Amino acid sequence: MLRNYLKIALRNLAKHRTNTAINIAGLAIGMACCLLIVLYVSDELSYDRHWANGDRIYRMALERNYPGRSTKYAIIPPSYAQSVKKEIPEIEQATRVFDFGGNNNPTLFKIDGRTVEERGVLGVDSTFFQVFQMPLLRGRASQALTRPNTVVLTERTARRLFGTANPIGKMLEIIQGPKLEVTGICADPIRNAHFTFNFLVSTRGQQEERPNHISFAAHTYLLLRPNTTPETVQAKLPTVVEKYAAGEVERNFGVSYKEYVKAGNGYFYFLQPLRSIHLDSHLEAEYQPNGSRSLVSIFSVIAAFVLVIACINFMNLATARSSERAREVGIRKSLGSTTGQLATQFLTESVLLSLFSLVVAILIVAVVLTPFNNLAGKPLTLWSIVRWETLPLLVGGALFVGLLAGSYPAGVLSKFEPIKVLKGKFSSTRQGHWLRNGLVVFQFAVSVLLIVSTIVVFSQLNFIQQKELGFTKESVVKLKGAFFLDKNTEAFKQEVSQLAGVAGVGGTSSAPGDEGFFGITFRKNGETETVTGRGCVVDENYLQTLQMEMMAGRPFRRSGNDSLSVILNEEAVRQMGLTNPIGKQLISPDNFAQQGGPPVTYTVVGVVRNFHFGSLHQRISPLFVLNDRVFRRTNNELVIRIKADEPTAVVGQIERVWKRYLPDQPFHFSFLDTDWSALYQSEQVAQRIFGLFAMLAIFIACMGLLGLAMYVIRLRTKEIGIRKVLGASVPGLVALLSKDFLVLVLVAILIASPIAWYAMSRWLSDFAYRIDMPWWAFGLAGLLAVGIALLTVSFQSIKAALMNPVKSLRSE
Repeated sequence: MLRNYLKIALRNLAKHRTNTAINIAGLAIGMACCLLIVLYVSDELSYDRHWANGDRIYRMALERNYPGRSTKYAIIPPSYAQSVKKEIPEIEQATRVFDFGGNNNPTLFKIDGRTVEERGVLGVDSTFFQVFQMPLLRGRASQALTRPNTVVLTERTARRLFGTANPIGKMLEIIQGPKLEVTGICADPIRNAHFTFNFLVSTRGQQEERPNHISFAAHTYLLLRPNTTPETVQAKLPTVVEKYAAGEVERNFGVSYKEYVKAGNGYFYFLQPLRSIHLDSHLEAEYQPNGSRSLVSIFSVIAAFVLVIACINFMNLATARSSERAREVGIRKSLGSTTGQLATQFLTESVLLSLFSLVVAILIVAVVLTPFNNLAGKPLTLWSIVRWETLPLLVGGALFVGLLAGSYPAGVLSKFEPIKVLKGKFSSTRQGHWLRNGLVVFQFAVSVLLIVSTIVVFSQLNFIQQKELGFTKESVVKLKGAFFLDKNTEAFKQEVSQLAGVAGVGGTSSAPGDEGFFGITFRKNGETETVTGRGCVVDENYLQTLQMEMMAGRPFRRSGNDSLSVILNEEAVRQMGLTNPIGKQLISPDNFAQQGGPPVTYTVVGVVRNFHFGSLHQRISPLFVLNDRVFRRTNNELVIRIKADEPTAVVGQIERVWKRYLPDQPFHFSFLDTDWSALYQSEQVAQRIFGLFAMLAIFIACMGLLGLAMYVIRLRTKEIGIRKVLGASVPGLVALLSKDFLVLVLVAILIASPIAWYAMSRWLSDFAYRIDMPWWAFGLAGLLAVGIALLTVSFQSIKAALMNPVKSLRSE
């Protein structure tokens, strides 16, 4: 019997090639979209799943309260790793990770007389391999990082640096840093982790041993004992904090811990599950921008919607052919076929179409995966879902889609009454009419929702790009690693500034958009209340190079004594309650110059207009700009404003100057506007994916609408003929036939608009600076939906209106 079902199904599919092709195309596109989203979502959900005991590893993070505000940090004071392990028995082990450059900034090594540039350098405790368990390919994990100036390399890094030779015992020298002995080789870390590395450098001897429970520096991870809940550990943290932080608060801020907390300050530590960090953690000082769980959820919903739209499209097209197959059903029923047998026959056809569509969908994914990877910023591969273990799931999914899409047409077609259909009395039920219209409304509601979302995301990104930031980002070149110039820094800057195409050169510890704006605390002289903000170190030309506006006072001067001067932004002035701030003295317990000496007194010499040094997700916070003459490494970065029309030519000239000063060190540059745009990578991905799937959803919805139009017009063929005989015009008939479909689209717009308003309002709330919801987005989405629907329906309507009425009425 099954063989007979298959044979008849294949014959029917082959007989109606055009209809079969449309059905396969619609389902295949829906399945391909679903597979692409599954690839993306499964990649996002896989982060940090590979660590053994990963369900027991938690990161200790901090919510730092200040009077009237609070900020959450991924880094905490470095002494807590040892303190919480000592005080809380439920903690099996603790380890710290310091970002010594990570994957963003290059580190220069000297190996056997040659200079190499590497990334991914982390400083870790000797307990790292006890928390993050991974076997060493060479060396012993328990001893590899117990001595100062030792390093563990990944297998790929060791092969790149030393070839096939045994690297154990080899020496690496960090330029302007210590020599490191290679004591271990570990397997290459999996890409899907919230931090990755190539070098693990021992922190023994690198970090201060004096207690530090108030200044943030370390990512700290805790391995809890089996059967320990994070709530148990978290409940004990306040006691540990008060015990260890109280003395340091009194020593640095001059007040008791209780008074400090009463004034609105506080340190509230919490635990983050390791496996949720990538999607759920968006704190200050993350290793890198994390993913977004809401984006994963949105994409998952979009995938489901597109697949459902494809199934609806199949139902509508199958229903459109119901009148053609009504006589077939009548004849087969009169010959003894049961309703169940007919339903099985139609479901068999549906399942075959679904399986064919799955094959086509996999081919589509294989073709478009590279462009999709470029769009999503992922190195996804087809083989991660198309393998022997997942094939049963794919086939099972195709069978489910086939049964779902074919259930309604099979139910409708198999219940036709043979006597009526053989007499030509074929009509649609009221229930079927409402269901088909409801399916079209659903399709277009989803399409309108995606169109509105695309417009809103585009508008917000355009607002970000066009918003006045308080500095010039166009035609500004950033040079990383400028501190290697050391004593030649001033000579290099002077020579570059004299190039014909250069408008200005400045030095800084962090340019806008970088993660290097450190935390720093100040209080007014004679008062105890503190304000903690962000800090950066600049030279006397930095503010002018980026064309920042001074609201009061002056920039730093190279001549004179500005080493203990500070420039505030307007937000720092406001939060500190300063009137006439120029000349005021501020005290900072964070003595960066002496690395932990007594508090330092600074004099305010200027106030700079508020500028965005971080993304527009966060409000502008207090900024304290320090003079680079206090610091050993005066310029980590150089910013160079170019005035020429051909920036590449000027960059080439700058590179030639660089090579004269640092012939062995790579020349790295980037444009500030490009780096700033990269802050919104996830939003750009969302915009592109919304746009792509909006177009696909509309395309599939139009196929479904076409099917419904074919069905309705076929039912009204004789009505059209009668109207033409009675004098109806072609435009009048087209308007009559199109009116009902436009009503469906308008209903879809009314349903989708409030949903889109709510969803995009929630998305915009993630930005501290955002657009108002654009009302015109809903009008534009509605016009697009109506226009596309008219184009889809008009062809069938015009064709029916032009039909010779003699043919329509011949059967009467």
